[in-house]
Amino acid sequence: MHSYKLRITAFLTLGLIGMMSFTDKPKTDDPKQDKWKAPTWADTLKSHFPTEPLTLAQGEELFMEYCSSCHGEAGYGDGAAGRALGAKPANFHDPEVSKQSDGALFWKLSNGRGNMPPFKDVFSEEQRWQLVGYLRKLTKKNPDTK
Repeated sequence: MHSYKLRITAFLTLGLIGMMSFTDKPKTDDPKQDKWKAPTWADTLKSHFPTEPLTLAQGEELFMEYCSSCHGEAGYGDGAAGRALGAKPANFHDPEVSKQSDGALFWKLSNGRGNMPPFKDVFSEEQRWQLVGYLRKLTKKNPDTK
């Protein structure tokens, strides 16, 4: 498990450094940047895993270790690594993000776009659903936007 975490950390670190240097995506303040939308069929995706305290805790652990550096510990898109990127990471409290279906969030987490790496080859399906569950818990805990 330890070597697995080292490989994921190396992947994310090298990926972020590479993306920060070579990204051709427009910045969020660029009016030409399009909104990131999951395909319509992604709304039909449903978790086959129970949402319970243990799975939410596992989702939180994954989020804090792999996502908070860009998205911030509270999910406002204000993490230190995220500030260095050209496009601001998602603020999970923003109504445009929180109103998306679980399936759409799962699809985005799995496939990535621009500075957001795809996690389908990094996390298992169950882990990705744990993250979606934790994001829902996170935004219910603090529903106000910054």
